[in-house]
Amino acid sequence: MSQGKILVIRGGAIGDFILTLPVMAALRRQFPDLRLEVLGYPHIAALAEAGGWVDAMRSIDSRPLAGFFARGGDLNFELASYFAEFHVIFSYLYDPDEIFRTNLARISKAQVIQGPHRPQEDRDMHAAEQLLEPLQRLAIFDAESQPRLKFAPPSPALSTPTLALHPGSGSERKNWPESNWREFIRRLLTETPLSLVLVGGEAEGARLERLASGHHSPERIRLRRGLPLPQLGAFLSGCTGFVGHDSGISHLAAAVGIPGLVIWGPTNARVWRPHSDRFVVLPAGPELADLTVESLLTSLLSRLPTWQL
Repeated sequence: MSQGKILVIRGGAIGDFILTLPVMAALRRQFPDLRLEVLGYPHIAALAEAGGWVDAMRSIDSRPLAGFFARGGDLNFELASYFAEFHVIFSYLYDPDEIFRTNLARISKAQVIQGPHRPQEDRDMHAAEQLLEPLQRLAIFDAESQPRLKFAPPSPALSTPTLALHPGSGSERKNWPESNWREFIRRLLTETPLSLVLVGGEAEGARLERLASGHHSPERIRLRRGLPLPQLGAFLSGCTGFVGHDSGISHLAAAVGIPGLVIWGPTNARVWRPHSDRFVVLPAGPELADLTVESLLTSLLSRLPTWQL
């Protein structure tokens, strides 16, 4: 394929999208002269554009797309014209009855390649590797499965070794108890020279403020909340390391290449862990509270000399 345009359609949460970045990276490497675009949620898909893996991003607004999920649906003209521009379309949308695919065929001659909306947890294969499998239809085999994002680090650079902490996630059941986080932060301020930055979304603001308040060294704690994801990724790339939960922000930290520890709860780590050899998963068992502050601190301190090299 020497000319044309390729579209990757990917909804889902932050982690789902980041684990699909290797698909876009492999397409970019295989077809460097083709135009590559992504259809997704703008605040998340912006990562692929800012990271240089796609040429453009378009919103997956549900209203005009809705007709494509109805049999014989009334197809939005502007969106139909957009789809018709592409020669190959990779869709990671949930389409068990192939209604979306059938409607695409009504208005586009593109080769439509269906990817898994959600990787299978009963397979002994990481989600990123499963998401790459549809590329075999274009004779792309053995593509790198680790998501990678490269951003210019923050300017000015962080003046002291800084540990990023993300004490939240998309589900409370994945969160280590707030009291444990508070004690962990206290121990870090007492027993290490690290500066700390607590990161999270706007919805996590109250938690971050509670955890940052009332310490003896407030000048060593900062908050970064509600940043656009590319801006957060750039900030994280300048940090010494990261500690967090099973969350999209942990996947972002892994993708920018810093080392990290992830407190892991009930989901299948073999499938869903951050896909980086610089990240270590600490299984907490059925109850996240079973992981003690002492255990997490010991794991972190044992790795800090390597992280700071």
